[in-house]
Amino acid sequence: MAVMMSRLEPSMSMSAAGTRRQFVLGTLAAAAGAVGLARGAGAEGLALPPTPRPDDWWVKRHRDKLAELRRGPVNLVFIGDSITHNYELGSTAPNYDFLGLWNRFYGGRQAVNLGFNGDNTGNVLWRLDNGEIGGISPKAAVVLIGTNDTIQGRGAAETKAGIDAIVGRLRARVPKARILVLGILPSGISDWKSATDLAVNTALANSYAADRQVTFMDAGYRFLKDGATDVSLYMDPRNDPPGPALHPDAAAQARLAEAIEPLLSSWLGDRNRLSQ
Repeated sequence: MAVMMSRLEPSMSMSAAGTRRQFVLGTLAAAAGAVGLARGAGAEGLALPPTPRPDDWWVKRHRDKLAELRRGPVNLVFIGDSITHNYELGSTAPNYDFLGLWNRFYGGRQAVNLGFNGDNTGNVLWRLDNGEIGGISPKAAVVLIGTNDTIQGRGAAETKAGIDAIVGRLRARVPKARILVLGILPSGISDWKSATDLAVNTALANSYAADRQVTFMDAGYRFLKDGATDVSLYMDPRNDPPGPALHPDAAAQARLAEAIEPLLSSWLGDRNRLSQ
């Protein structure tokens, strides 16, 4: 599992992108937005249908997470793919000690990790429809999903619709929870993916700008250098063989935890972990 999560998630074949300049991304993002969002940003009909995965580990993890949720209480849930799943990986090497990072920021907060390696929005919807937010009343939910949708070739409108559908499930089933939707993080997969992700994030920011329950935050700037993805922050290029940047290492993921901490601590009504 650790090897899987440090590599490119299941996807169509796409070549790794080189260093990209910001003006190129801006032009591509405009095109992706015009084409992908013209059909109606966030339209429910564009979302992937709730879809389970047949993998034995995935089915077992779903069962295990249902049992963990039943043990409760649950104050905070993280919903996502491998970037969230990675929080369960411990290591003596600081750059790979995600579990230590989790314990620093979320230990003692009755937090549950609902990240599943390789999931797209349809897989998350199935999990939410099959018990993963049933019988709990968290104060906060953090959603980081969508990168596998665009890896798999889905456009901005479809990807955003899937994220909107997830938010809709949370609104309906954990109505007291504050919801933090995180922007898709920068990657080094392809220019098309980077542009599409930027279009998704822009559309999400617009949709939730005045929402009282949902907050959108794009922390992607923390993973950039000179306007392009800082590949030194990612595990994938260090693999043998190397892959395109997709999964931040633990030191880089700490930047994300630090970005959301002031908001989470205010919602949870507890101590800001940045003060440690």
